[in-house]
Amino acid sequence: MTDRTDSATPENSGWILVAMILGSSLAFIDGTVVHVALPFLQADLNASATGVQWIVQAYSLFLASLILVGGSLGDRLGRRRLYVVGVVIFTVASIIAAVAPNLETLVGARVLQGVGGAMLIPGSLAIISALWSGTARGAAIGTWAGFTSITSAIGPALGGFLVEQFSWRAVFWINVPIAIIVVIACAKVPETKDAQATGRIDWPGAALITLALGSAVYGFTEAAASGWTDTVTLIALAGAVVSGAAFVVVERRTREPMVELSLFRSSTFTGANLLTLLLYAGLSAGLYYLPFNLVQVQGYGATAAGAAVLPFALIMFAGSRWAGGLIGQFGARLPLTVGPAVVGVAFLIFAIIGVGGSYWISVFPAMVTLGIGMTITVAPLTTTVMNAVDSRHSGLASGINNAVSRAGGVLAIAVFSILMVGTFSASLDEDLGQLSLPDSARAEIAMSQDQLAALPTPESLDAEQGAGLRESVEGAFVDGFRAVMIGCALIAFLSAGIAAVMVKEREAVDCDTPSPCPISQPG
Repeated sequence: MTDRTDSATPENSGWILVAMILGSSLAFIDGTVVHVALPFLQADLNASATGVQWIVQAYSLFLASLILVGGSLGDRLGRRRLYVVGVVIFTVASIIAAVAPNLETLVGARVLQGVGGAMLIPGSLAIISALWSGTARGAAIGTWAGFTSITSAIGPALGGFLVEQFSWRAVFWINVPIAIIVVIACAKVPETKDAQATGRIDWPGAALITLALGSAVYGFTEAAASGWTDTVTLIALAGAVVSGAAFVVVERRTREPMVELSLFRSSTFTGANLLTLLLYAGLSAGLYYLPFNLVQVQGYGATAAGAAVLPFALIMFAGSRWAGGLIGQFGARLPLTVGPAVVGVAFLIFAIIGVGGSYWISVFPAMVTLGIGMTITVAPLTTTVMNAVDSRHSGLASGINNAVSRAGGVLAIAVFSILMVGTFSASLDEDLGQLSLPDSARAEIAMSQDQLAALPTPESLDAEQGAGLRESVEGAFVDGFRAVMIGCALIAFLSAGIAAVMVKEREAVDCDTPSPCPISQPG
């Protein structure tokens, strides 16, 4: 690539942004559209809470683990080429998921979707960063962030409509026409790559990070079901620690590491990624449990549960392009401190939700606040990460930041499931002690507690006993939901504190020159 002026934009910029936005939206939509379908998937496939959890975790786990490889492969083999391959793999996996006859096949398809997503997600931002520069880059990233935010946030509303009108399988079929448009639009996208990179890929590093994340997720998931002293839980968590440490050692010693650890010498790059880890952990856990609350406890239909997220979507769409220029006006630290703090307030508002109550009084204020907080955060965060490294590492930086956000999400759902299950079980057991239920019904309830709010009412109970049990189950789930939301708020506030301390307004980056190279601030 030749050097560009501060406001340079590529030819066919409109088509390029369409290709990048729609392709990224495939993965982002699937990360949200599936959530609203989960309560219906659970009922249709008769799955436990843990089984349903793996529908989300399988996708996120492989996406988080391999997105680093995706960034490196794109830098070496061509970002557009890998982007298109990722779109194709993702679409094939979507078709398999749409026709899956059982939970196991669906989880396998979600694994394949994660592999495809790991190829296409880092490519979108890397292509934008390679083809735009200066103020034009900030505007392009803001546009990308705005449209991908609204497509991913509209996902639940679209998914709810498809589930209610057709089936949960339709949420996977919608990827096919979008993918066709992306492949056609990619014909207008110039190829870019890192001319200094070799073709060698750090496969040992990829295997170790996959093993580390997979072991951690499995260990935390088992802890929720079997307890911390369970042998399988302890082995899995020990494996996560060992393989994680081995990953760091391998990355330090290999000539072509998957993760260039020297990038973390930048306080801004490190702080932005810690912020990403915590903020997206809270966001993922909060939005994972929200549809279960709305559908199984509050009695929302699929379309209504999906539409409940629309205020968040509209605010993100309306404000993201404006937010792309916040760094130019205020620097990086201020928006990255204020935004996560507002998100923390949103989770505290979610924690107020009880059983029943108007949407406009309970859910709507939390959604609006969440939308404002994430709007302030997303575009400045993305720009900060990309500006903190030299442009030749753009694919790697994008891959690291996306991997961190996905890893935060996949680990948070596993960890917060322990809090949810523990709080739910304790609350339900306390309430059951006050109900006059036959021993056979109590045994049946104990065996079904892993279904949380979907816990079925034993047929042996009469109408009054069944109503009492249902009230106890809903109350127990709300107790668990509140505990999760308070936890999400705390880590959002922590991420704001990290930004305030670690994100610098100007900092030297790796620019292959003897003297420091300041971050190019948009504007």
